[in-house]
Amino acid sequence: MDIHTFSSRDFIRDVPTAKRGALEGPVFITERGRPAFALLKIDDYYRIVSKAASSLLEVMDAIPGGDGIDFDPPKLGVRAQEASLD
Repeated sequence: MDIHTFSSRDFIRDVPTAKRGALEGPVFITERGRPAFALLKIDDYYRIVSKAASSLLEVMDAIPGGDGIDFDPPKLGVRAQEASLD
């Protein structure tokens, strides 16, 4: 995977080259020398988003060798009280 970097000015001047670069890997667009934006293929974006959207249960279920482990945490004795707004 190649990573390409364009300044904002170069990106504006040559968007097609940046788009071709995104076919090889992420393209970072800098402002004042610091990365400010990333250009990705849409498939790469969807892949990243779907990984980030995993629930804790899904992550725990994906741990190898975790089958057959019983987890029964103790119940906490926390009771809610009404707030006094006086």
